[in-house]
Amino acid sequence: MAAVYSAGDFRNGTTFEMDGNVFRVVEFQHVKPGKGSAFVRTKIKNVITGAVLEKTFNPSEKFPGADIEKKEMQYLYEDGGIYYFMDNETYDQTPLNKEQLGESLKFLKENMNVKLLSYKGNVFSIELPISVEFEVKYTEPGFAGNTTTTSGKPATLENGYELMVPMFINIGDVIKVDTRTGEYMERV
Repeated sequence: MAAVYSAGDFRNGTTFEMDGNVFRVVEFQHVKPGKGSAFVRTKIKNVITGAVLEKTFNPSEKFPGADIEKKEMQYLYEDGGIYYFMDNETYDQTPLNKEQLGESLKFLKENMNVKLLSYKGNVFSIELPISVEFEVKYTEPGFAGNTTTTSGKPATLENGYELMVPMFINIGDVIKVDTRTGEYMERV
């Protein structure tokens, strides 16, 4: 039996059933206005059709969780906009497109193990490890004593993704990136 979620418990990745469809929370924001009652503003994605809706919920609204199957797979390669994943036990390959991968595409690396998420046999997304290591391909040099800005500097990673890193990070450094937020975690 799947869990029951109240809208106040929604987090990114929460999957639930509503109106006979299955939705996954893409973004959520708990709003407590000065007057009136609190509400939850969300962007939800229909896992079957891929349609994204913006919807506001009362935090006490309840929804049944959807039974999502998770299968460990290894990302192999991309060919013509199709991304291939291999079952680690049967060696069967599953092709996915950019729409199915969404934001996860920014952090995908060859030979990385991920979880393919499916509902009633239809794969709709992947779940990445919480952190991924990337080599910094380009960033401006940091200067000794440059501590006036704490915001950091932009860096381009081996996969083309750009993010802000601390001043002490240099080209060739390997860093950990949080796949949930897309932010720098630490130097490896």
